[in-house]
Amino acid sequence: MKQITLNIILILLPLLATAQNDSVEVVRPVASAWEIGVGAAKITDTYLSPLKYDGLEFSLRYERRQSMKFNPNQWTMQLAAEAVVDKTENPMRYASMWYGGLDLSWGMTHRWRLPHNIILSVGGSTSLDAGCIYSTRNGNNPASAKAAWTVNITGDISWSTQFVNKKLILRYQPTLPVIGAFFAPEYGELYYEISLGNYDGLCHCAWWGNYFKMENRVTADWYLSRATALRIGYNGNILSTKVNNNVTQMISHCVVIGVSGQWLSLAPSRSIQPDTHIISAIY
Repeated sequence: MKQITLNIILILLPLLATAQNDSVEVVRPVASAWEIGVGAAKITDTYLSPLKYDGLEFSLRYERRQSMKFNPNQWTMQLAAEAVVDKTENPMRYASMWYGGLDLSWGMTHRWRLPHNIILSVGGSTSLDAGCIYSTRNGNNPASAKAAWTVNITGDISWSTQFVNKKLILRYQPTLPVIGAFFAPEYGELYYEISLGNYDGLCHCAWWGNYFKMENRVTADWYLSRATALRIGYNGNILSTKVNNNVTQMISHCVVIGVSGQWLSLAPSRSIQPDTHIISAIY
C-alpha cells in the first residue's frame, strides 16, 4: 500500500508543478523604436533611363517587437513599417530621379539564449513593398511603379553588455526574400496602354533569378533609463530585378538614429505582482 501511494505521489508531482507554473502571470512588454535615416542612394532603372543616378536617401521607420503569447520564452514577432524618399541625379547633374516608397513587414522568429548574454533568432517574415521612381527628364513616360510581395528568411543575433553603467544591446539583423511576386511592365510598354486594359505580363514570380533583395541592419540601443534607449545604427538595402529586358537596381547605405524602449500597457485596476513573469522580446 505504501508503494502504491508513493507511486501516485511521484506521478502527481510534475502535474502539480505544471499547474503552479500556469498560475503565474506572464507579462510581455512591447519593445518599439522610431528611427530616422540619412545616407547615400543609387538608382538604375532602364525602363526610364540607361544611366546610373546617385544621391541621397531619407527614411522614417517604426519597429515593434513582442514575445508571442503561445510560447513567449522562445518565439517573438516583429512588425516594421518604413517610408523612404530618394533624390538622385545623373552623372552630368542635369536631370533628377526621385523615388518614394513604403515597406511593411511582419515576421516570427525562434530564439535561443546562448552563453555570454548572446541571443540568436531565426525565422521568417512576409513583406509588402510599394513605390514609384519619377524622372524629371522624361516627358512621355516619366514614372516607373514598383510593387512586390515576398516571403523572407530573417533572424538576428544580439549581445547585451554594460556601457558607462548603462545597458547596451548590439544587434545585427539580415532579411533575404526567397519567393514572392512583383510588378513589372513590358519593355517600352506605356502606362497608358496598361490603363486601357493591357494587363498581360505585369505580374511575375519573384525568385533569386529575377528578383534579389537583401536588407542588413546593425543597431546599438543604449538604455538611458530602464525603459528608454538611444538608438544609433546602420541600414543597408540592395534591390536588383531583371525581367522583360528591364533592369532595376537600387542600393542605399544609411546612418540611423532614433529612440527605442520597452513599455507595459496595464489597466488602472491591475498591478504587477511579485511573482509576475516578465518576458522581454529583446533580452
